[in-house]
Amino acid sequence: MQNVYLGIVLAPLFGAIVAGLFGRKIGRAGAHWVTIIGVAVSFLLSLVVLRHHVLNGAEPYNESLYTWMVVEGIRMEVGFLVDNLTAVMISTVTFVSLMVHIYTIGYMHDDDGYQRFFSYIALFTFAMLMLVMSNNFLQLFFGWEGVGLVSYLLIGFWYKRESAIFASLKAFLVNRVGDFGFMLGIAAVLMAFNSIDYADVFAAAPLMADMTVQVIPGVDWSLMTLICILLFIGAMGKSAQVPLHVWLPDSMEGPTPISALIHAATMVTAGIFMVARMSPLFELSETALSVVLVIGSITALFMGFLGIVQNDIKRVVAYSTLSQLGYMTVALGVSAYSAAIFHLMTHAFFKALLFLGAGSVIIAMHHEQDIRKMGGLWKYMPITWFTFLLGTLALIGTPGFAGFYSKDSILEAVHYSHIAGAGFAYFAVMLGVFVTSFYSFRLYFLVFHGKERMDHHTQEHLHETPAVVTVPLILLAIPSVVIGAMAIGPLLFGTVFDGPIVVSPAHNVLEHLREHFHEVGGAFNFALHGVIGLPFILVLIGLGSAFYLYMIRPDLPDLIQRKFATLYDIMVRKYLFDEIYQAVFMRGSRSLGTALWKYADAGLIDGLMVNGTARLVGWFGAITRQVQTGYLYTYAFAMIVGLLVLLTWFVTR
Repeated sequence: MQNVYLGIVLAPLFGAIVAGLFGRKIGRAGAHWVTIIGVAVSFLLSLVVLRHHVLNGAEPYNESLYTWMVVEGIRMEVGFLVDNLTAVMISTVTFVSLMVHIYTIGYMHDDDGYQRFFSYIALFTFAMLMLVMSNNFLQLFFGWEGVGLVSYLLIGFWYKRESAIFASLKAFLVNRVGDFGFMLGIAAVLMAFNSIDYADVFAAAPLMADMTVQVIPGVDWSLMTLICILLFIGAMGKSAQVPLHVWLPDSMEGPTPISALIHAATMVTAGIFMVARMSPLFELSETALSVVLVIGSITALFMGFLGIVQNDIKRVVAYSTLSQLGYMTVALGVSAYSAAIFHLMTHAFFKALLFLGAGSVIIAMHHEQDIRKMGGLWKYMPITWFTFLLGTLALIGTPGFAGFYSKDSILEAVHYSHIAGAGFAYFAVMLGVFVTSFYSFRLYFLVFHGKERMDHHTQEHLHETPAVVTVPLILLAIPSVVIGAMAIGPLLFGTVFDGPIVVSPAHNVLEHLREHFHEVGGAFNFALHGVIGLPFILVLIGLGSAFYLYMIRPDLPDLIQRKFATLYDIMVRKYLFDEIYQAVFMRGSRSLGTALWKYADAGLIDGLMVNGTARLVGWFGAITRQVQTGYLYTYAFAMIVGLLVLLTWFVTR
């Protein structure tokens, strides 16, 4: 199987290298074929791994393939840990990536950077696979930084746009903040365990559960709490949790295929996966779990609110991603790691579907993205309309759809949890159900139904997008409907994740849910039970509210907006996070840099040490030049004076 594992990561890398270095020689068709075949091979091999480990119950594979260096007994290696968690992740990543690659042929058809784009997205897939399959913190960090680097390249892909350059820099810098915490977390692991290998660290962790360290002299901190919070800061950056969320909405400046890839299967899911992989550590710190829970709750609710006021079709879906990432983080916080991964998987399918559906609309609308200039598209784009509806129903948690099983599992898990912050989290995620339903159907009604608000020229040329665009939509719509019912039993209530994920008995909220699941008789009755539950009632209220406001009384939203103008302005300005960061960090760092340059660099270093030394030497040289006159009597006089001084000193001793 080792060759299979190598093939999974190397096939996309091969495609990326060929398309990137030889794109001009092989042409546009060659670039998309070599990368699509590479990712397709990776996907097929991932299915082999899924069958081998999940269906056949094979033992986890944990081997080092290459030793980079050994420093004082610490081995820095490239290796793979392939277990059931890895198998589920790589299958999801490669399938979504394959759909995005195929879709890109249609979306980027006329773009001058065609070959470059295919090279980047294949490289993105490679970096994510290296992250997911790593068996040590060094390789994890390599993949972590790899997806960060490629996201920077892809968000700023249209580098002639100033907004794209700003967005890519913003993503890069915000992620550096999170990555600083992540590096400190890895350093703390190395310091405490003298190893960066997962197996060594996880085996030794229970023995160090009560160990403390003094970051501040005289103040004892739990070592596990410190490590877990530092690692989670890294996850906050990658998975866009408040307050390190500000880069994700601006990532919409990149082409739509990369928006789908970032939001569905790579980059933002890296933080969720990492915390789930680190469950043996997080289970030893209830404080860290509470921090994760509260941060996720705030993100799930308040980022959902912002989706209500967005008018860019991609940004509405982007804020939906932020909110759903909050749900996954909440699941991690209540130790429902399996539920977080389950929602990550279902979300990958329907979120990729929604983004690619939005891209299909953008193509048909000649790259118009304002939903206020759309309407009535269902009759022109029936495939996009129907698949987008399926994705929306999955997102809001309609019973029977994939999103229902994963989201309702999270809601129930939070309900059973007793750790600090669980009460607030339950309120936030339950209210978030209504908010999600409202902004999702606001988007759906404004784009596909109601009055046609596009200009006459656009209306005349509206038609369904080509098959290369619609086929990936259909293929993504299928798992968006059925994967939840198929996977909930084995993934959430079976033994699939029993080895890779560790949950202490005191935190095992899914055990209560497992009993309930078997009582109601499996996936079908679970969905039937959900029809009479509070979450579905909130879904219907959100749907009904959106229908009333945007289909029956479309004049009301403007009246409400004017009535609550101040609140609306704060929400449109994203709770002023950008302004605060600009004032405090950007202007503050500029002012600090200017002061350091003026007083430390120009004043102290240049003025006193460098230029001051030069001036001192010059002054001393000017004095000594007065002595070196070249006249014999001057030197004779100096010798006589010197002799008199020496004689005086000897006589008076």
